Amino acid sequence: MPMLMPQVTNLRLLFFSPFPHLSFPSLSLKPLRPRTLFTALASSYGKRHRPIPNQSPNPGARNKTTLRESIGRDKAMEETKETETAGFNKRRAEGNDKNDRPKKNLQRKVRTLNPINTLSYVQVLGTGMDTQDTSPSVLLFFDKQRFIFNAGEGLQRFCTEHKIKLSKIDHIFLSRVCSETAGGLPGLLLTLAGMGEEGMSVNVWGPSDLKYLIDAMRCFIPNAAMVHTRSFGPSVGGLMASQTKFTEPIVLVDDEVVKISAIVLQPIFSNGAQLLNELSITQNPTEKVFNDRVDVSKPFSPNGKNSPTGKPGDMSVIYVCELPEIKGKFDPEKAKALGLKPGSKYRELQLGNSVKSDFQNITVHPSDVMDPSIPGPIVFLVDCPTESHLQELLSMQCLSSYYVDFSGPPENANVVTCVIHLGPASLISSPNYQSWMRRFGSAQHIMAGHERKNVEIPILRSSARIAARLNYLCPQFFPAPGFWSLQHLDCLAPESTPSSEGSVSKVCESISAENLLKFTLRPYARLGLDRSVIPSQVASSEIIDELLSEIPEVVDAAQCVSQLWHQSTETKEEIRLTHDDKVIVEEPWFDENTLPSCLENIRRDDLEIVLLGTGSSQPSKYRNVSSIHINLFSKGGLLLDCGEGTLGQLKRRYGVEGADNAVRDLRCIWISHIHADHHTGLARILTLRRDLLKGVPHEPLLVVGPRKLKFFLDAYQRLEDLDMQFLDCKHTTEASLHAFEGVTETNKDHSFLGSPTSFEDLRDKNTDRQVAHKVDSTLFAKGSRMQSYWKRPGSPVDSNVVFPILKSLQKVLEEAGLEALMSFPVIHCPQAFGVVLRASERLNSVGKVIPGWKIVYSGDTRPCPELTEASRGATVLIHEASDDMYFATFEDGMVDEAIARNHSTTKEAIEVGNSAGVFRIILTHFSQRYPKIPVFDETHMHKTCIGFDMMSINIADLPVLPKVLPYLKLLFRNEMIIDESDEVVDAAASVAS
Repeated sequence: MPMLMPQVTNLRLLFFSPFPHLSFPSLSLKPLRPRTLFTALASSYGKRHRPIPNQSPNPGARNKTTLRESIGRDKAMEETKETETAGFNKRRAEGNDKNDRPKKNLQRKVRTLNPINTLSYVQVLGTGMDTQDTSPSVLLFFDKQRFIFNAGEGLQRFCTEHKIKLSKIDHIFLSRVCSETAGGLPGLLLTLAGMGEEGMSVNVWGPSDLKYLIDAMRCFIPNAAMVHTRSFGPSVGGLMASQTKFTEPIVLVDDEVVKISAIVLQPIFSNGAQLLNELSITQNPTEKVFNDRVDVSKPFSPNGKNSPTGKPGDMSVIYVCELPEIKGKFDPEKAKALGLKPGSKYRELQLGNSVKSDFQNITVHPSDVMDPSIPGPIVFLVDCPTESHLQELLSMQCLSSYYVDFSGPPENANVVTCVIHLGPASLISSPNYQSWMRRFGSAQHIMAGHERKNVEIPILRSSARIAARLNYLCPQFFPAPGFWSLQHLDCLAPESTPSSEGSVSKVCESISAENLLKFTLRPYARLGLDRSVIPSQVASSEIIDELLSEIPEVVDAAQCVSQLWHQSTETKEEIRLTHDDKVIVEEPWFDENTLPSCLENIRRDDLEIVLLGTGSSQPSKYRNVSSIHINLFSKGGLLLDCGEGTLGQLKRRYGVEGADNAVRDLRCIWISHIHADHHTGLARILTLRRDLLKGVPHEPLLVVGPRKLKFFLDAYQRLEDLDMQFLDCKHTTEASLHAFEGVTETNKDHSFLGSPTSFEDLRDKNTDRQVAHKVDSTLFAKGSRMQSYWKRPGSPVDSNVVFPILKSLQKVLEEAGLEALMSFPVIHCPQAFGVVLRASERLNSVGKVIPGWKIVYSGDTRPCPELTEASRGATVLIHEASDDMYFATFEDGMVDEAIARNHSTTKEAIEVGNSAGVFRIILTHFSQRYPKIPVFDETHMHKTCIGFDMMSINIADLPVLPKVLPYLKLLFRNEMIIDESDEVVDAAASVAS
């Protein structure tokens, strides 16, 4: 794979080349008329199937690829050649490509530890601290071992940003099992499993409800990636062996450099109900850890019914990390005075063994020749999320030996060096919690919970830098990031926690955590806080000053971009930008675009498309994974795909309060397929919406996705209530909706949705079978490649479930001002879909019917007739372009890659939009090989623009959209090369894309 792109120095070539004139078909106007849900959806695009131009590359050119061949590639390409006109990987589309891969049994690497002269520290990784959407992660570092506590969304991006090697991680510990602490775990496991030739694995530890998360993740993560997951603590699956209280520490790791124990913290409920923490699977601490392969059943309750108070997700964990003591220094003079000769006996004494004197009739003990030992440092990580957990924490007897007022034998006393608090600031600031903190004496307390510090410094500095530069050049498409609003929040915790006892406050020292803050544990001489690597605050003005120094022409470019908004589409005024005496003139085709009728008198509060994530496979420091926010302003919004970190991106775009409003106002989330980079942010969004609407009358959020996604959501809901209802994408296709409509019209004289009693009439097995038969037989056009190459779900249609949810969909669409949400099958993997959104028609001030806009999102796909037909006359086509370097030098290899993985190249995406008469094309889902901007020429780019994270495209600005591309390329002219060689870039591509 080439690592560097050729530099382009001629600005005329860089910006423009001749463009062929293309005409645009006008959109037909349809009169307003009453419609059912199904006739409205079915009419959103025509029924004619026009073939697209042959997208297959020259088969003879494929041998020129420079990419590393993946396992099973040759077999896949042979099958591709058999269907040359198809130009896609049939086995991958059917889900059979996995059979070509060798069965992996990922083994953990065994590292040689170095207990002597070991460098060790704990470090706050700060994930979530600038957006407050996840729990911070904490790294426990040793020379040869790495331990991470909590893996919230964004952990991979953070590690990439700060060059923390994921391959060095040995263990991951979860303080709670929920989306806040474990949202980044699925992506992390996939990344590790894809590293190198053999892949790798880590030990994942968590309380017993970890089994629920593992059970859910099995829907899309190979079991080999989870073979080292281990849960501990009280059983929530009915596997208890006794009724004794589960209170003793559970030793998880015990080697030469560290001993890590877990203390399970169960909430105490005021109603006095039986608690799950009274159950244990055994009294032997060494048997309190069990494998994730244990079958998961319903949460246990002593009376045989589900407990209303104790449920999965309630358990929290205190982790205790104890380093071995530091032996005192050996004094050879004392040994010599006691009659010992230098040699092996010196070594025995240093190992703690007594020896006989060589010249005296005495026994020499280690204490005779060694300085006193120094106790090893002890670190606590405490996650106390609620007041109910705090009540249990205050009553725990197993912690007594760590308190300064311990009254037991001195040899059992332990002195805690550092306590990292992961709970919320509101709880930590409470008097009871403060009193508990003081029981640790002089320990250093680090407050790492939300609402603490670090809000003024973006966690993802590289991404923030790009956002600031884009905002300077084109603020209309790149508004100022919402995280700047966090700078004005009042942090709840001061630098030193106040105390009612002045003398004690000096002893109980606490500070607010900062990003990358360290507490050194070894060497002992450096014990304490280390702020040397904490990022400094960088103002946006500093970033702009750097930009102006690097690219002085950007000042004129920004003025030119600003002028675009003051010109009408008929203006023929030339826009000039001078650089090195080269004049760049706007091409005439800019003035020849035909404005679609749906944009006539369009309002700015009608639609905004916000690209939250524009990368593929796994997050990088510049691009997050797939997610698009369809902002309908007062009518709510939708999410198209919801990759990991979507909530954090919403907060970076809209600010904390604005993101909460966006989540609260979501009408629907649509997921294209089951690959992790498209849906692993879903649970975090749903749980936040649940919390925001707690106590407020509302309907569960509608999630539309492939059937396999339902398996994940159903399994995950046993861990956390997601407050959602699911609709299979299959039931929102044109064929399915026609089938439902036809059956209901057969059984009723009126429309299915016209009468509530129609549900009763349809609760009939014959009707169910009739609907199922029609859906399966009409899902694809007769003879379509998809009919043969796409694996269809085989379960029958349950009308009692589907029809009510379809009615909910109709209500959602009406409230959002939409006429249609229609899915269509595409060629990528089994049950992969694209989607059409169409706004309702409207009347202008003189009563003229204005058609609604139409947005098409491709999901991940090869070019296919279904996508082209769905895109006919679309206002906007958002198309993936995962694998391409547009220059012909590299195109052959990239096309091979695209076909093998069933993605589209940039060129193919543009050709699909052109053949369908799309008004504007937005390219997204770029390979992480291109961290900032893909490299391509401008052929056929007159209606196309490149997507960037946080790009916000108002529908009123669509005419201007392609005109900004040359200026964006100017902004990145020195960075249009591959500059990310980090191990995570290509690690999980074959697994997660």
